[in-house]
Amino acid sequence: MSRAVAILAAVLLIASVAGAADIEGKVKTWDPATKMITLEDGTELSVATDAKMMGDQVKEGSTVKASYEEKDGKKVITQIEVKN
Repeated sequence: MSRAVAILAAVLLIASVAGAADIEGKVKTWDPATKMITLEDGTELSVATDAKMMGDQVKEGSTVKASYEEKDGKKVITQIEVKN
């Protein structure tokens, strides 16, 4: 029984990690009202209200590195670092 629980826990951990992704790019547009970032390559990212912010404030022209999860067809940022 405990082995089955351990296997299930390992599968769930792998599944949750597999859903996360990282991206880095330059901010083309930033809309603080909708919390949407569009990168120069056209990638659209939504900033979660509880996203961990590191570095300077997001602004157009900033380079950002973000971790995100796909939720309802959107890339939702869970952590973002602004590099200028």
